Amino acid sequence: MTELPKDFPDFGLTPDQRREAVLSHYYERPGMDGARGEIWCYSDRFSYGPGETVRLQVSSTVPSFSMEIVRDGADETKILEKCGLASRWQDTPDQCSVEGCGWDTSLEFGVGENWPSGAYRIRLTAECRNGTPIQCYHLFIVLPRSGRKQGRILQVAATGTWLAYNTWGGSNHYEGITGPNRDLYSPVVSTQRPWCRGFIVLPPEAPRVPLEVAMPPMAEPRRPHQEWAYASGHSKKYASAGWASYDSHFFRFAERAGYDVDLASQHELHFSPEILLDYDCAVFVGHDEYWTWEMRDAVDAFVDQGGHVARFAGNFMWQARLEEEGRRQVCYKYRARAEDPAYRSGDVRRATNSWEAPEIARPGVMTFGLNATNGLYAGWADRAPRGVRGFPVYRPDHWAFAGTGLFYGDVLGAESHIYGYEVDGLDYEIRNGLPYPSPTSGAASGLEVLAVGIANLGDYDGPFVAETLFGDASDANLEKVKRSNGMIVNFKRGEGEVFHAGSCEWVAGLLRKDAMVERVTCNVLNRYLGRR
Repeated sequence: MTELPKDFPDFGLTPDQRREAVLSHYYERPGMDGARGEIWCYSDRFSYGPGETVRLQVSSTVPSFSMEIVRDGADETKILEKCGLASRWQDTPDQCSVEGCGWDTSLEFGVGENWPSGAYRIRLTAECRNGTPIQCYHLFIVLPRSGRKQGRILQVAATGTWLAYNTWGGSNHYEGITGPNRDLYSPVVSTQRPWCRGFIVLPPEAPRVPLEVAMPPMAEPRRPHQEWAYASGHSKKYASAGWASYDSHFFRFAERAGYDVDLASQHELHFSPEILLDYDCAVFVGHDEYWTWEMRDAVDAFVDQGGHVARFAGNFMWQARLEEEGRRQVCYKYRARAEDPAYRSGDVRRATNSWEAPEIARPGVMTFGLNATNGLYAGWADRAPRGVRGFPVYRPDHWAFAGTGLFYGDVLGAESHIYGYEVDGLDYEIRNGLPYPSPTSGAASGLEVLAVGIANLGDYDGPFVAETLFGDASDANLEKVKRSNGMIVNFKRGEGEVFHAGSCEWVAGLLRKDAMVERVTCNVLNRYLGRR
């Protein structure tokens, strides 16, 4: 195994700046680049079918720009290029993160009838006042045509989580400029705003969240990804969500490995759930934290009718709602019981709380075999920073591990650090050296636990989970929840089947070309596509 460096990377920050990088709230906003000038854009929707029209809203300090569109797959394919496009500065509401920017449409173009499904990256370039270029990036998804697609994969991008973490304009589901003191996260976020810097493209040196440092005894944990973001002008949340950090790595790997892959957003699951029924295998990857009730209904129906789901993702935590035809996402999270209107009127099952909240009564284990509240943090900050880097294997004879040479007790993906930074787990027990779901876990009959690693809920989420599940955060209840795990599980449901490697960082194994992680990924895809 490659020896880890003993020192944290140096991005040229002072100790005070390093603290600022972690503790302060900094974000992209109109006018932030001052005299240098800037250009921003967003589109009216996440995704479009062949022949549909993309409407692009642009605000710029300069009067013209050029546009390049590239399909971001196994290879980068230039699709469209335009120069000399007119632009102007557009006023932006203070609460644009919540309300949307409300910019006028600057440009329209049609999706080609022959454009293959996938992620299409837009780059806008303009010349700033001193003659150097300024740029912004956006992404839209081209959907597949309807119809049966035997042998193809449908990857569903984690767009609900992208929305939740997007810092552009000042507020997301984590930090914000809402409330009387302008210091609260917003339970409502809009799709009608640009993506923050780092969600669409990243340089290869951008750190991931899990630590790549051999921490010496008594060393104080640091967060290199946030220090790099602060130093380089990227979003504080670039490593927590987005195409660049997560979804892209599976899509590129799958195409390079010879699989036919189509792409959709989570909005399709919500508004057009029949899209799943065209496929034998649906894939979810990366940091996949926010789902609506309707999205889960779509997946459950798909599996019950014989579909196969491969989830190489972690942190299935929050129920969200969509409003205004999908242009706004609502999730009250930690403040749900106090503020979410669902608790005062309507169906409390649709409250935007943790899926494991008793009043919602739809824990994640019912769909994907694992729960976020039995998992969460590993491998970064003060959350097991010296912990296991991969999945400790308990059932090496399972079909998913065929051809890997793994033995009982081996660690899958340690070299590429696939375990973290947030994981999903399950209450379990050990019998004769093997893990089994506990009788109260809610796991499906026959669910097999293939691998288990250690995790913890941290000082903030531990009390929240204790209160959510058991009514208060007493010491006794904290003892029930604060030690947790991350798992790989496999189970059958109805006529279908689910494989779940419950870690955000599985894609790091694909990015770093870890042969064992690639082999397990292909074993799952081949089985679910009927290539046994």
